[in-house]
Amino acid sequence: MTWWSVVRFLHVLSAALWVGGQLTVSLVVLPLARRLLDAERRATVLNAVGRRFGMFTGAVFLPLQIGTGVAIAWHKGVTWASLAEPGYGRILAAKLALFCAVMAAAAVHGWASPKGLPGLARTMAVAALVGSVGIIVLAAALPAT
Repeated sequence: MTWWSVVRFLHVLSAALWVGGQLTVSLVVLPLARRLLDAERRATVLNAVGRRFGMFTGAVFLPLQIGTGVAIAWHKGVTWASLAEPGYGRILAAKLALFCAVMAAAAVHGWASPKGLPGLARTMAVAALVGSVGIIVLAAALPAT
């Protein structure tokens, strides 16, 4: 196993934990909280889960994804110009653009939730989740180089 295999592993592991966490909260925690908790307890639990996941994202997932992603791109010789080339470059460019959109949606979700804007918060949460799955699809579509 090479150093670059470790870097790639950390990138994939971090993405899996980040997207897996979003899916777990959306598909497991939220439905159970809605079914088992009254409105006040549900709000308390979901706010705590959201804050903890947001802090973990900012402190662990994001730095790890950005750091390893930049390192992998550098190692593969990716340049700004190569992002416009067919194949690897364009797929990577789409993945990066979607990543930025997901981060923006997650930020708006994090802002809207405590402001008492549940419709906007829910829309942004769904957009971030769908976009995150899209990032994984694009990552899987990257040609081996």
